[in-house]
Amino acid sequence: MSSPDRRYSFEFFPTKTEAGHEKLLATAKRLAGCNPDFFSCTYGAGGSTRDRTLNTVLQLDGEVKVPTAPHLSCVGDSKAELLELLNLYRDNGIRRIVALRGDLPSGMGMASGELRHANELVEFIRTETGDHFHIEIAAYPEMHPQARNFEDDIANFVRKARAGADSAITQYFFNADSYFYFVERVRKLGADLPIVPGIMPITNYSKLARFSDACGSELPRWIRKQLEAYGDDIESIQAFGEQVISEMCEKLLAGGAPGLHFYTLNQAGPSLAIWNNLKLSN
Repeated sequence: MSSPDRRYSFEFFPTKTEAGHEKLLATAKRLAGCNPDFFSCTYGAGGSTRDRTLNTVLQLDGEVKVPTAPHLSCVGDSKAELLELLNLYRDNGIRRIVALRGDLPSGMGMASGELRHANELVEFIRTETGDHFHIEIAAYPEMHPQARNFEDDIANFVRKARAGADSAITQYFFNADSYFYFVERVRKLGADLPIVPGIMPITNYSKLARFSDACGSELPRWIRKQLEAYGDDIESIQAFGEQVISEMCEKLLAGGAPGLHFYTLNQAGPSLAIWNNLKLSN
C-alpha cells in the first residue's frame, strides 16, 4: 500500500498545561515510530497560542527528531510580527510552514492585520524568505464554512496555490468522493500541486458532531445514526470509527491521493490503529 511518492504526517495542538504537554510529547514519540514525513502544530485563533506553538514546534523538531511544520495565520498579526516569527523558524532550521488565514478570535467580526487572506500570506512568505519554506495551504473539499459559494471557494484555493504554495492539506471529511471531486475541479483550473487528505479518527460522537457542524465538515447521516445508536458505548464507537476511516483511507490511496495527514487530537492510538490497518510503512 505504501509508496515512496506518498507522504504521511500527524497534527498536534499546543497544550495549556505541563501535564498536557508531557502527554503530547509521549504521543509524538509513539507516532515518530511511523517515520512520518513531518508533524504539524496548530496556531490558535488570532495567534492566541503563538508562544506555545513556537515552543512545541521547536521541541518536536529538536527532541523528537521529526521535522515539524508550524501553522502560521495572518489574522491579527502585523507584517513585522509575521516576519519575526518566520525568521525565528528559519534560524531554528524549520523548513515547512502551514500558511492559513486563521480563525477570527471570538467577537472579531472581520479579519484584522495587514494581511487578510491566506493567498496574501503565502505571497508574503515567498517574498520575504524565497524558497526556504515548503508552504502548505488548506483545502476544503466540502467548502469553507465562510465561503459565499462553492465556486468562490474553488477560485480562492486556486489563488492561494498560484501565490506560491507547494502542497495542500484538506479539512477532514467522511466522503471520499467530495475529495476526488474537489481535486478534479481545481486541476481543471490549473492547480496541480499535491492535495493531501486530512483524516480525523472517530473516537467521540458528541465532540465530533459539534466540531463538524462548526467547521463545515459533513458528518453523513448513516455515520451519525450509527454513532447515536451506540450511545455511551465508547468501545463500539471506536471500533466502528476505525473501520469507517480505514476503509475511506484505502479508497483515497487507491484513487491516487498523495498521502494522508492525521488530525491526532494529541492521541496516538486512533491514528496508529488506522495506520496499522492500512499496513503502511514510510
